[in-house]
Amino acid sequence: MVFWSQSERSAIADLWDKIDVDEIGPQALARVLIVYPWTQRYFDKFGNLNSVAAILGNPKVAAHGKVVLNALHNAVQNLDNIKATYSKLSQLHCEILNVDPDNFRLLADCLTIVIATKFGAAFTPEIQATWQKFLAVVVAALSSRYF
Repeated sequence: MVFWSQSERSAIADLWDKIDVDEIGPQALARVLIVYPWTQRYFDKFGNLNSVAAILGNPKVAAHGKVVLNALHNAVQNLDNIKATYSKLSQLHCEILNVDPDNFRLLADCLTIVIATKFGAAFTPEIQATWQKFLAVVVAALSSRYF
């Protein structure tokens, strides 16, 4: 179990309230697919992912980026039980989709970069540390069925 201070809870909630899922989600997923091209193998049904422009313009990438970020809302709402919140999602990714769990960390890193770019100086080192702690808990929860 993870301990969340009141300031961490507030920082996560405040940052989440400022995130535009329709903007940040597609950017984060596109960044993963561009920077780590081997992750594209999980998205073969998305069509053309052969170039940066194709990925950035792919409506299926954008739509799935929104789905991923909308799912993160569940963790924000359930800080004290993130592992249970993502139990079924972890099972899906492990047993059915066979996703390498390291990809969750790659996505978390890309999401942090996109958020830092979007919010600039407002994404202070303290907020970033809290956000990365939060994402580490989410990544651990999503990876839980693998171990």
